[in-house]
Amino acid sequence: MRYGVVMAGGAGKRLWPASRQKKPKQLIRLIEGKSLLELALERLEGLFPPERVLVVTSADYCDQIRASFTALPPENVIGEPEGRDTANAVALGAELIAARDADATMAVFTADHIIRPQEEFARCVKQACEAAEKDPQALVTFGIRPTYPHTGLGYIHCGEKIDDLVHRVEGFKEKPDHHTARFYLESRRYFWNSGMFVWRVDTIRRALKQYLPESAEKLAPVGEAARQGRDFTDLLAEVYPQLAKISIDYAVMEKATHVLMVELTCRWLDVGSWPALADVVKVDADGNAVVASRAAVLDGNRNVIFSDQDHLVAVVGMDDCIIVHTADVTLICNKSDSQRLKELVDKIGRRFGSEYL
Repeated sequence: MRYGVVMAGGAGKRLWPASRQKKPKQLIRLIEGKSLLELALERLEGLFPPERVLVVTSADYCDQIRASFTALPPENVIGEPEGRDTANAVALGAELIAARDADATMAVFTADHIIRPQEEFARCVKQACEAAEKDPQALVTFGIRPTYPHTGLGYIHCGEKIDDLVHRVEGFKEKPDHHTARFYLESRRYFWNSGMFVWRVDTIRRALKQYLPESAEKLAPVGEAARQGRDFTDLLAEVYPQLAKISIDYAVMEKATHVLMVELTCRWLDVGSWPALADVVKVDADGNAVVASRAAVLDGNRNVIFSDQDHLVAVVGMDDCIIVHTADVTLICNKSDSQRLKELVDKIGRRFGSEYL
């Protein structure tokens, strides 16, 4: 059987102050009144039934997610005691799926992206599942054909085409400088790394045992507890802090020798920062992206304005700025400084403790 896993554990500091420790970015209603996690789960409808969809998230968010998504069985919302990056989220999901079906196909998605149209996304996912089932030793990833020389993403170097959308992978490349990114774009042999994957569950478990043996060993008893129907919460809390914090790309994908890529022929946007919001919501005639019940802009262009309050946000004579209003914090900054929000949040934490985090 096929299972879908949605990784939804990121803190989202680049979307502060709307994204907080108690309400992370994947639960904020950012797009047409829907959260990123809601959109991610909607994309899986028709591909995986709710009983075969797992959400791996922070333990702090489990109650919110279970209350918000009642179609998911409560036991399918898995809480990580602390963030240990994507390799361990994948390893945990693989153990829990294997406990249900050792021969399952496992697809891994994130709750950070806007992917449209849904029908094309479904076609690509089905092709990736078929590729993994046809070639059981393969690890399958999704690549997006670049539209500009992006320096903030990793790239996949693809080789020969072996099926409709399926290529062999020659290697993975780290975030490039502008010159290298332009070469990647013009060569048409490099794709943006989406951070989404498909594989047989036994294949990824073997790969983790080979390339990340400590995590595989420590999480195996969690899978065994799940197989026996026992509560594994305390066991997970004991072993998780001992795991190395590492991404699945570093831990496995860059080392694996048999990797395939399915081209994701969709519009794919990473909503990881405030400026990205302008790419996924309607903008006014002056290029302002407004997600607020009440806002007025006079002589302002290309701003991003967000409010989750019944509060008027009024802007005069400002261009290329981010204005975010929440119940207890107002943020105003230049778009060009948006990547410094993590630095700002760290400073606020040092000065005020956890009150505004």
